[in-house]
Amino acid sequence: MVTMSGLVIAMLLAMLDNMIVAPALPTIVGELGGLDHLAWVATGYILASTVSTPIWGKLGDLYGRRIIFISSVVIFLVGSVLCGLSQDMTQLIAFRAIQGLGAGGLMVGVMSIIGEMIPPRDRSKYQGLMMAVMPVAMIGGPLIGGFITDNLDWRWAFYVNLPLGVITLVVCWITLGKLPKGAGKARIDWFGAALLTVWITALVLITSWGGVQYDWGSPQILGLAALTVVAFVAFIVVQRRVAEPIMPLRVFNSLNFNLAGGLAFISGFAMFGAIGFLPQFQQFVQGTSATNSGLLLAPMMVAAMIVSLAGGVLISRTGHYKSLPIAGTILVTVGLLLFASMDVNTSTVMSGVYMAVLGAGMGGLMQTSTLIAQNSIELRDMGAGTGASTFLRNMGSSLGISLLGAVYVNHLTDSLTEAGAGVGAQPLGAAATSMTPKALQALPEAAQHVFQQAVTDGVTALFMWGAIVAAVGIVIALFIRQVPLRGGAAAAIKEAELAEASV
Repeated sequence: MVTMSGLVIAMLLAMLDNMIVAPALPTIVGELGGLDHLAWVATGYILASTVSTPIWGKLGDLYGRRIIFISSVVIFLVGSVLCGLSQDMTQLIAFRAIQGLGAGGLMVGVMSIIGEMIPPRDRSKYQGLMMAVMPVAMIGGPLIGGFITDNLDWRWAFYVNLPLGVITLVVCWITLGKLPKGAGKARIDWFGAALLTVWITALVLITSWGGVQYDWGSPQILGLAALTVVAFVAFIVVQRRVAEPIMPLRVFNSLNFNLAGGLAFISGFAMFGAIGFLPQFQQFVQGTSATNSGLLLAPMMVAAMIVSLAGGVLISRTGHYKSLPIAGTILVTVGLLLFASMDVNTSTVMSGVYMAVLGAGMGGLMQTSTLIAQNSIELRDMGAGTGASTFLRNMGSSLGISLLGAVYVNHLTDSLTEAGAGVGAQPLGAAATSMTPKALQALPEAAQHVFQQAVTDGVTALFMWGAIVAAVGIVIALFIRQVPLRGGAAAAIKEAELAEASV
C-alpha cells in the first residue's frame, strides 16, 4: 500500500493533464487560431504516448521499473512547462508530443509495476483502486481547467502539473526502491521503434487529413497509405528477427490477449471522443462556462468509478470477468447513440444521463481489458505485454481523436457554408477558426443559432461514428474465453520460478 501511494499520485498526474486541458481547448484554439488543428492538440499528445508505451515497457523489463518510471515523470513535466510557453498552435502541438512521451511511461509504468507486484486474482482490487483515481481526476481536472480558463490564463492549465509532479517524483523515488533492478544486458530495438513510429504516424495523418486537407484519392493520402503498409510489414519482419523486439509478437499468440487488445482499442476510441469534444457542445451550444462544462462531466466519471470498483470486487471474489466487457461494450454503444441523438435543445440534465450510461460502460471495460491481457502473458513479458495493451488503447485514442476530429470539422464547416451566414463582411465559416465561447455571445442571435446548429451537427456525427466502432466491441467481447485467473502468493512465486527457468 505504501508503494501504491506513489502509483496513485502518478496516475492522478497522468489523468489530470488531459482533463484540465479539455475545458480550455475552445479558448486555446480561439486565441492561437487554427480550428483545423483542434484535434492535433490532443492527437499529438496521444500519438507520442502511443508510440512510446511499448518502448517504456521494454525499457522497464531491461533496466528496472523505478529509474524508467522516474524518467518518464521528468519528461512529462518538461513537456508541461514547454506547453505553457507556446506562442502558436505548431509549438503547442509539438510540446504536447513531448508531454505524451512522458505520459506513455507513466501509464504503462503504473500497470507494469502493479502486474509485477500482485497476482491476477488479487490484482483487480488494486486496479479498481487505480480506477477510483479516474473520477477524482476527471471531475477535479475539468473543474480546475475551467476555473483557470475563466479566471486566470489558459497556460496555467499546463503549469499546474508541476507541484503534483514534484510530489510524484519524491514519493515514487522513495517507495519504488525495492523493485527489481532489471537485467540491463539486452539491446533496445531502436529500428523497430522507428518503424513503429513511422506507420502509426502515417496512419494518423491519413485519418486527420483525408477528406479535409486532401482528397482521399490525392497523391498525398495514397502516398501515406503506401508508407503505412510498407512500414508496418517491415516492422513485423524486424520484430520476428531481432533478439529483443520492442513488441514481442509472442504476446499476440493468445486469442484472449488479442481480444482484450481490441477492447482496449475501442475503449480508447470512445473515451477520448467523448471527453475531447463534449466541451465544444457544452460551451458553444448549452452556453455553460468552462468551469461548469468540467462539472457536467461528473456523471460519466462517477458512473465509471462505481462500476469499476464493483467489478474489481466481483472479479476478486469469483474470478469471473467475461460478463463485464460484454455489458460494458453494450452500455458504451448505447451511450454514444444517445449522444448522437442530441440537438440544440438538449438539456444539461439529459446529456448528464447520457454521460452516466457511457461512464458505466467505460467502467466495465477499461480495467477488465488490462486484466485479461495481463492474465494471458508470461510474467517475463509483463512490461512488454502491458505496453502492447496500452499501445492498442492509445492507438484507439489517436485514431479516434484524429478521425472524429476530422468528422467534426467537416460537418461544422459544411453546415456553416450551407447556412451562408456571416460576421460583418467575414463569412461565419472563416470566423469559426478563431471563435471562442465569449466571442460567440457577442454575435447577433441569428448568427449564434447558425453556429450552434453547426457545432451540434459536427458533434452528433462524430458520436454516431463512435457508436458504430463501439458496436464492433460487443462482437469482440462475446468471443472472450473465461480463463482461470492466476492468483495467490505461492502461485505467483511458482510462476516466476518457472518463467526464470524457461529463459
